Amino acid sequence: MAENATAATAAITAAATPTATGYWMRRAWLPDGVAERVRVEVLDGTVASVVADVDPRSGDTVLDGTVLPGAANCHSHAFHRALRGAGAPGDTFWGWRKTMYRIASRLDPDSYLRLARSLYAEMLAAGYTSVAEFHYVHHQPDGTPYQDPNIMGLALKQAAREVGIRLTLLDTCYLSSGFGAAPEGVQNRFSDGDAAGWAERISPIPDDDMFRLGAAVHSVRAVPREQLSTVADWARQRDTVLHVHLSEQEAENEACLQHTGLTPTGLLREAGAWTPKSVAVHAVHLTDDDVRILADDGATVCVCPSTEADLADGIAPVLRLADAGVPMCIGSDENVLIDPFREVRSAEMHERLRSRRRENLAPRDLVAMLSGAGQPAAGWPEAGRIAVGSLADWVEVDDSSLQLTGVLPDRIPQTATAAQVRRVFVGGDLVAEDGVVSGVEDPCNGLDSIIGKLRS
Repeated sequence: MAENATAATAAITAAATPTATGYWMRRAWLPDGVAERVRVEVLDGTVASVVADVDPRSGDTVLDGTVLPGAANCHSHAFHRALRGAGAPGDTFWGWRKTMYRIASRLDPDSYLRLARSLYAEMLAAGYTSVAEFHYVHHQPDGTPYQDPNIMGLALKQAAREVGIRLTLLDTCYLSSGFGAAPEGVQNRFSDGDAAGWAERISPIPDDDMFRLGAAVHSVRAVPREQLSTVADWARQRDTVLHVHLSEQEAENEACLQHTGLTPTGLLREAGAWTPKSVAVHAVHLTDDDVRILADDGATVCVCPSTEADLADGIAPVLRLADAGVPMCIGSDENVLIDPFREVRSAEMHERLRSRRRENLAPRDLVAMLSGAGQPAAGWPEAGRIAVGSLADWVEVDDSSLQLTGVLPDRIPQTATAAQVRRVFVGGDLVAEDGVVSGVEDPCNGLDSIIGKLRS
């Protein structure tokens, strides 16, 4: 009787003990570089073991390409997807902004959800396993809060959940149209009145396994000097990331100097905004003192080369930032292009054109931008590497494709594109394969109609 009871207890215990899932990777980018014949075990979505130079076991999922940690998209505006290919010949950033505002004025929770769902599916299939969404279209077109004051942000959360991509919602404080100026027109949708109202609105939003809440200051022109510290303090107390558009336009720098006597970087330091959890987005027009401040305070810079080129912003000083020891990551921003490999390659190629010197950033630096520095900047510090204790988020690249045949294994980050992404895993689950996302039947369904209505 006792023996039977013991056997039954053992059977129950065995049944209750989670079983690790095995993956065998012909080649994988580990923290120390490229390794061959790598076996990884995953338990509850987290890497439990990593062993190189071994054969697969029966039942392992075999990945016969090159596997890299999943990329982080550290800066996205989902509704800007409606601007892709809209055309604006000969215009500047400020002219483009008028068109963007028109689309923002017509956005509603349903169109926001459907735009974001299609966009996040595109991101996931391209190799992004997380996205930090810089979200500031909060209220109804006249500025009146919706019955649920966070319904627009929650539409983004629903879109990401349906697709299967990790989301950090960077709920953005946006209070003024310029230094000392009240919001104008559509900007009333963005404003909570003051920073305290912004904090009160967003504080009840909970995190979960696929979603995190972060903070953002839209820009120094959009949040009054005396209220910047409220946003910084909220992020610090929540122990979350704080992002800010920084020095994207020279006109903003000039206005900031005129009104405060400081550069935007200096003004944000005065407010206590720069910490190792802070991310400066764009950072195109920086002084040497600005670079030093970011380096000393441990902030990360997110460059968005495809957007900075599309909007004719200028070239971010990637080499100066790298030489100063500032971590860097990438974002798709206005989402004119969804390809993490092309973003990091453009960042490096722009510096080649400026410096007239090849390979200013080595492949390992590009991988850091994609994932090692990118995932913490996006709010997911447990991701970004294939190592014990990390989230099992990775991307398999088809290195037997015509594009990559003959490419040295450690040069794949310099030469791959999203077209070579074969499979994408989040938490050890296959979420996209050959451009098809498991959670979305047809991301293009109805998209043309939605975009047409927003543009009209």
